Amino acid sequence: QSHFSESGGGLVQPGGSLRLSCVASGFSLDRYSVGWFRQAPGKGREGVSCIANYGGREYYADSVKGRFAISKDNAKNTVTLQMNSLEPEDTAVYYCAATFGCSGYRSRISEFDYWGQGTQVTVSS
Repeated sequence: QSHFSESGGGLVQPGGSLRLSCVASGFSLDRYSVGWFRQAPGKGREGVSCIANYGGREYYADSVKGRFAISKDNAKNTVTLQMNSLEPEDTAVYYCAATFGCSGYRSRISEFDYWGQGTQVTVSS
């Protein structure tokens, strides 16, 4: 069964950093755009970042711009989210998923597929 496996979450103090990884199983990432999403307790799932399939254009939510960086390694079938200057508001379960094209990804969550189980990120002192 095709899916992603996310890892790298944990507990970190405000201002700290984490590096999340997302490995695809059962399919090749080279044709897909991949997005990172998060869901905080009591809130809906929101798009954080997306990297396009061709050209590798990067997209970021305003709330993480300048702090997060997404990258994609097709050879390793992996997408990474480097998160710096973390804030308590970044606390959530983080997921990755795939689709074709990143344009408007934050309003197209239902078009993404191959969701994993997520990885918990907690930012707290």
